[in-house]
Amino acid sequence: MKRIIILTMAMACTMSSIAQAFFGEKPKLVVGIVVDQMRWDYLDRYYSQFTNDGFRRLINEGYSCNNCLINYVPTVTAIGHTSVYTGTTPALHGICGNMFYIDGKKTYCTQDDAVQTVGSNTEKGQESPRNLLATTIGDQLRLHTDFKSKVIGVSYKDRAAILPAGHGANAAYWLDTKAKPFCFITSTYYMQELPQWVKDFNKQLAKDKEAQKHGQDIGLSPLCGTITTDMAIQTLQNEQLGKGESTDMLCVSYSQTDVIGHKWSTRGDNTDAAYLQLDKDLARLLNALDAQVGKGNYLVFLTADHGAVHNWKFTQDHKLHGGPVYEDEFRKSVEAALTKAFGTESGAIVASVLDNRIFLNHKAIAAKGLDLQRVKQVIIDQLMALPNINFAIDFAQASTANLPAVLRESIQRGYHPRRSGDIIFIPEPNYYLQGDWLALTGTTHGEWNPYDAHIPLLFMGWKVPHGATSREVHITDIAPTVCQLLHIQQPNACIGEAITEITK
Repeated sequence: MKRIIILTMAMACTMSSIAQAFFGEKPKLVVGIVVDQMRWDYLDRYYSQFTNDGFRRLINEGYSCNNCLINYVPTVTAIGHTSVYTGTTPALHGICGNMFYIDGKKTYCTQDDAVQTVGSNTEKGQESPRNLLATTIGDQLRLHTDFKSKVIGVSYKDRAAILPAGHGANAAYWLDTKAKPFCFITSTYYMQELPQWVKDFNKQLAKDKEAQKHGQDIGLSPLCGTITTDMAIQTLQNEQLGKGESTDMLCVSYSQTDVIGHKWSTRGDNTDAAYLQLDKDLARLLNALDAQVGKGNYLVFLTADHGAVHNWKFTQDHKLHGGPVYEDEFRKSVEAALTKAFGTESGAIVASVLDNRIFLNHKAIAAKGLDLQRVKQVIIDQLMALPNINFAIDFAQASTANLPAVLRESIQRGYHPRRSGDIIFIPEPNYYLQGDWLALTGTTHGEWNPYDAHIPLLFMGWKVPHGATSREVHITDIAPTVCQLLHIQQPNACIGEAITEITK
């Protein structure tokens, strides 16, 4: 009996110490890294060329989720970054594209006319997270620590710095390429004046002749990633991230991979150079984290906001199915169908075509006395008559549309009734809109297919086991996984599930 009591007490003490360790320990810093337009298969494509300290280190020391999928459409930058950090989709977080409509007004995702630029004399700083309807990991972290944690976003793109960091961020910094020389800026949403260390960094950046010679085209150079890394390291050091009592968070996004991909697609010297240089820059960032915070004291994850389709000329050259849906012809065919159905004054009916979605001008339709459902059906019928369009549906009726389940569910998750438009169409695999905005040598993204929706997801550092899984997980699972590791509440619209292979 005495032995049983002793064993019971020992087990109770052990369980208590485990619970205390589980709830009492946290990383000093979380670093979220998003590589814009990175396909999952790039991890293998470049593995033999990577150094040991960048992507390879994340793979070889960390945990790889090899079947991470985006579970909504459209798959574009603003939505991807937001979904990573909110754990939810456009239906709930409200960021429905890089551009979308709010109250009938075409709006850039982070547009905020109520704030001003800080750091330059252009309008590029009139941005904030106010259009975001949900909280982020960083917001929840700040709430949990009574706002003692620091949360900062850094990127070339404004939306890639602002949306991940969230509403309550201490700062977000992005490059203003309209300024001469280009420099990092922010907005009055965060502060009235740049910190002195940012001013000093910008002075040094202005003296960098190799970088400044690119001017507004710096995004087309791998140097853009190097500059982003430099800024991230300066943020880490000057803001003393990971040095306080509470866990801090740094959100870093690399955009040059997207800019280069849109110009030169998924294959070739330019894309190769971008990823090999990024590997070196990641190594520098990880080494800086080791020096500042210490190995094992920080948690890092790396993912992408979307992938990319192979250039249609490339696929045709290799006898693969695929091709262009020429945007001019597409628009003209829709306009002709509307004119035939409703008369010659139908030009104002279609407000925009964005990310395979058609936004209608509801005021114009009402003013003309037209039936909205009839207008929608005319457009849908015309789209279905076009070659290389698989499906076209009323966005609001996706739940009852005759679609494969995976498409229906992705469309529903991507639909916000006041922001997402009226009609969505799905091209055949490897077909995409080709307009003047897209280089014939380049690529794009936005569709449900694996080339756009299959993304890398790597975790490394604090409490992360080494390993890999091929179990299907989703972009929306990243936020609850990080929150569980931090023992904080999930973002307030989160629909994802923690990846138990990492949190166990």
